[in-house]
Amino acid sequence: MRDIIVTKQPKSPVSEAYRAIRTNLGFANVDKSYKTILVTSPKEGEGKTTTLCNLAMTFAIADYRVLVVDTDLRRPRLHKFMQISNKRGLTDILLNGDDYKNYIYSSVHPNLDMITSGNIPNHPSEILSSKAMKSFVDSIKADYDYVFFDTPPVMPVNDAVIMSTFIDRVLLVIASGEVEKEIAVKAVKSLEDVGAHFLGVVLNKVPINKQKYNYYYYYNNDKREE
Repeated sequence: MRDIIVTKQPKSPVSEAYRAIRTNLGFANVDKSYKTILVTSPKEGEGKTTTLCNLAMTFAIADYRVLVVDTDLRRPRLHKFMQISNKRGLTDILLNGDDYKNYIYSSVHPNLDMITSGNIPNHPSEILSSKAMKSFVDSIKADYDYVFFDTPPVMPVNDAVIMSTFIDRVLLVIASGEVEKEIAVKAVKSLEDVGAHFLGVVLNKVPINKQKYNYYYYYNNDKREE
């Protein structure tokens, strides 16, 4: 695995930041109202996959049963990040009606499972909005405490927006100093327009004392706290 800092450097400030995010998300879910979390970003290169994998690992370490699914059917990265094969995965499950349990990769932690994207299809949006996809999401909820979905950035494709209509919560990753405010605002509005339920924002790559940390703040659709 690459850049799973919460296991390689568990005492580092960055690892502590991920644990703080996990704690905040846990407080937001005290009544167990959600299980599925869509992780996206306004544009490419903001660190959403790195954030997702480290955050998922912190939940696994805390004894939650966790599944990570790569639903970026345009430029999938989970298999590269976790250094596993992508010859078969989500697209096979959806197109062939296969049992998803046959496509699970185990990680170095017993509580963390993964499903890669599989082969890139011709029409990603249609596949992600299909009845098969929604049925898949329903089926995995019964077996896991939390399921994290890595999606394409909000801009310029609408895959994340489509999925946000049937995923419980959305977590947005924004790279500090790397995304224009207008783009970030437009991404949020695109998700809000379809009724997405925001869990919060991770402000990534924040320079503090010449190092880069993750900073988290929570907001809901009615009131924002910065």
